[in-house]
Amino acid sequence: MLRLAAKIVFWFVAVSLGLTVLFRFVPPPVTVTMLVDANGITKDWTPLSRIDRNMVAAAIAAEDGKFCSHNGFDTIAIEQAMERNMRGDRIRGGSTISQQTAKNVFLWQGEGWTRYLRKGLEVWFTFLIESLWDKRRIMEMYLNVAETGIGTYGVEAGSQRYFGTSSAHLTPAQAARMAAALPSPKKRSVTNPRGFTRRYGNSIAARIGVVKRGGLDACVYD
Repeated sequence: MLRLAAKIVFWFVAVSLGLTVLFRFVPPPVTVTMLVDANGITKDWTPLSRIDRNMVAAAIAAEDGKFCSHNGFDTIAIEQAMERNMRGDRIRGGSTISQQTAKNVFLWQGEGWTRYLRKGLEVWFTFLIESLWDKRRIMEMYLNVAETGIGTYGVEAGSQRYFGTSSAHLTPAQAARMAAALPSPKKRSVTNPRGFTRRYGNSIAARIGVVKRGGLDACVYD
């Protein structure tokens, strides 16, 4: 049993390392989330050089203001999320863009007990991509594999779907709308946002300038 366990651990580490190194240079052909999506898959891998800087700034403003300064984990955000959840408030995560990228590329979304299993594996893959990729690659991967709508993956496919334009030409308002919908793209409207989604999008749009002026996206472009 010990030898079997050792072999499983060895091959898991070897395969996960190999995939992480491979995806440092080539796009993943498909993800688990895409494979189980009954709505099909619409995606169009786009290099970060052809994605408008407004989208990068909007993602940082919405999801991870410390993206350039942390090592994959925002301990303060995680602690605050745990406190909210323990109080019985609406469950909210404290995941960074790096953690979300690790989940979206290598793992599954998961509910119930599988969510806790995934969280454990997520730590390992986050450590790997932060060690073997640079921040630019992490952002590029995030913006290409994140679910941006029903059966739609990546900001290029999302831009074409919602605005009829390439992600290279997104306005701050358009980028903010997409970023506002990212946590729940099947439920939040991008083209006609209302209520919280509309207010959240406006808030993100206002913070895009703060991200750029403060150099909070500098690690992506240096």
